[in-house]
Amino acid sequence: MSHFTRVRTELRDPELLAAALAAVGFPATAVETHDAPQTLYGYRGDARPERAEVIIRRRHIGQASNDIGFRRRDDGRFEAIISDYDRNRYDQAWLTRLTRAYGHAAALRYAEDNGYEVSEDVLDENGQRRLLLRRYT
Repeated sequence: MSHFTRVRTELRDPELLAAALAAVGFPATAVETHDAPQTLYGYRGDARPERAEVIIRRRHIGQASNDIGFRRRDDGRFEAIISDYDRNRYDQAWLTRLTRAYGHAAALRYAEDNGYEVSEDVLDENGQRRLLLRRYT
């Protein structure tokens, strides 16, 4: 049975988190979002005591993998729940890419909500993103 590691994040919005997970490679249909925490399952299909509101089921990760979850903490931020086995692939570098994708999704939502037009959206070779927004009045 794998041990699950909990990693605190600054991510707060489940819709933006789902968009960020899609941006780092999970199909939108692979990401579950729930109002109440749901059970996570281990690689054998066994129910684990860990629960989360945003979940990627193991069938979308790999045959020997466990579910990956994001549980909302009392302060509103999500913490990632990732098994030790899966931390080899979904490590701190992956969480950094996820956080950047979350920031990008948040910026696009802000632009849309506030009447901005995206005139440039470039991802550099080093992983930095340049986003240019314009609003015509």
